[in-house]
Amino acid sequence: MLAGLLVAGSALAPMASAAPGPLYKNPHASTSARVNDLLKRMSLDDKIGQMTQAERGAVTPDQAAALRLGSLLSGGGSVPASNTPTGWADMVDSYQKAAVSTPLGIPTLYGVDAVHGHNNVYGATIFPHNIGLGAANNPRLVEKIGRATALEVAGTGPQWDFSPCLCVARDDRWGRTYESFGESPRDAIANASAITGLQGRELGEKPGSVLATAKHYVGDGGTTNGVDQGNTEISERELRQIHLPPFREAIDRGVGSVMISFSSFQGVRMHAQRYLITDVLKKELRFRGLVISDYNAINQIDGKEGFTPEEVRLSVNAGIDMFMVPWDAPQFIAYLKAEVEAGRVSRDRIDDANRRILAEKFKLGLFEHPYTDRSLQKTFGSKEHRELARQAVRESQVLLKNDGVLPLAKKDNKIFVAGKNANDIGNQAGGWTLTWQGQSGPVIPGTTILDGLKSGAGKGTTVTYDRAGNGIDRSYRVAVAVVGETPYAEGQGDRPNGFGLDAEDLATIAKLKSSGVPVVAVTVSGRPLDIASQLPRFNGLVAAWLPGSEGAGVADVLYGDYNPTGKLTFSWPSSAAQEPVNVGDGKKALYPYGYGLRYRR
Repeated sequence: MLAGLLVAGSALAPMASAAPGPLYKNPHASTSARVNDLLKRMSLDDKIGQMTQAERGAVTPDQAAALRLGSLLSGGGSVPASNTPTGWADMVDSYQKAAVSTPLGIPTLYGVDAVHGHNNVYGATIFPHNIGLGAANNPRLVEKIGRATALEVAGTGPQWDFSPCLCVARDDRWGRTYESFGESPRDAIANASAITGLQGRELGEKPGSVLATAKHYVGDGGTTNGVDQGNTEISERELRQIHLPPFREAIDRGVGSVMISFSSFQGVRMHAQRYLITDVLKKELRFRGLVISDYNAINQIDGKEGFTPEEVRLSVNAGIDMFMVPWDAPQFIAYLKAEVEAGRVSRDRIDDANRRILAEKFKLGLFEHPYTDRSLQKTFGSKEHRELARQAVRESQVLLKNDGVLPLAKKDNKIFVAGKNANDIGNQAGGWTLTWQGQSGPVIPGTTILDGLKSGAGKGTTVTYDRAGNGIDRSYRVAVAVVGETPYAEGQGDRPNGFGLDAEDLATIAKLKSSGVPVVAVTVSGRPLDIASQLPRFNGLVAAWLPGSEGAGVADVLYGDYNPTGKLTFSWPSSAAQEPVNVGDGKKALYPYGYGLRYRR
């Protein structure tokens, strides 16, 4: 009898080893079935960990795994010791290896702000900022840029991009104006095509698909006086007419995440707005993805330093699913666990957040393929991507004035180039380039506008450059002054006291003009500039915005190799004092929304 049992046991042994594993590890099961199965196996600590996102500089891989963190991020300028695709992939994979080694093996999501290309990584293709892409008015182009960005991001490890910004900037004094596609909701709606580029038609449908983020919900571009993180003091009706439609479009495109805005609506911080997050976004608009807080944003609910248990409770109950608490993950976890155990945050709310987070991880295929697909690194900063960026630059240029001086003759010409932004790739890339604020100088590989003018010059043409305009004389046939802003991001870019040309720009223009040579002004800037008083001194004027790494695209338009097609998606103010000025408000702009000249052939 015993022998018979032993035989039977040995016969059953192979069957036992072949038994299927947990349902959540079965890639053929439905996403909802996998989520339900995994959720049943998770402790409260597991679930709260999934709702927490930390900065990589704050936790080691082992610490992140011990906390069961659902996500990590690199803020602007937070990079591995080797800021290369391989350095990034090694870093992200080290966090992933620790995550999948935990008992349940739930992969982590690694997020970055790749807002104009994979801008944290040296050598990435840096595309024009959104203000330029809005002027290009080519949603298919923006979708292609999204795809190129996704490939460069995925090849270095991260699976989540905090982009696109679907803000509708209504006041050019705002420091994030350049992150907006335009002052009308239709600009952000059209260019929500970026989401399809980043994710694909469905998240995870093909290699290089990354989770996109529609941000910042909602009304960040409508604050009073354009104050960053300020108060949007408008009616709910106007909020729904102007600022909400791009998010409806994002949801229709299947966006996997939505980031909440730092700003307030009618005096209450968005991170505490249960009605707008749960009732409107999740219920009315039927958003099924995950809602992420902004960087340290729950700290601001009560207007004091740090976050409190009450702020944690308010923001979780408002409907936020994952919390960007970069430097304080253990404190957040402790507070939230106490709130749940005290009954002030329901376990159903915790489960809802986890369902949303886990669903995106399953859709991305992270349980099957948690590590970096390094074969995608061949696309990083590739010739194909740089040509796409150059085409985007061409299409984003807006010709505002031309008395016949443009296009520049390519042959037998003598061109003088001046201005602080002519030969500065850091300035033309703007904020969010290698670091949060960006910086002047030769910080990334690519071509400056001066490089483009020199390389595009034909037979018999000379191009001379002096930043200050020294050395110009009447022997030159035209002078090109490349002027405007230097890099900034977010609140550091707020300009409550005006946004005209600085003293250096004015001196350069005056020097060029005094020579008697016709002057073409090219503005490199993240907003329309207050230039009405200088306008009579310009024979030509081109808005180049923040073109990124491929400055030769600006030269392509100046030479007429590409006939400008860009149109303003921001009303160009007659003065800074006129702000806010927007299409349909009855104010007379210097150049109206939709304006843009072409060359006569």
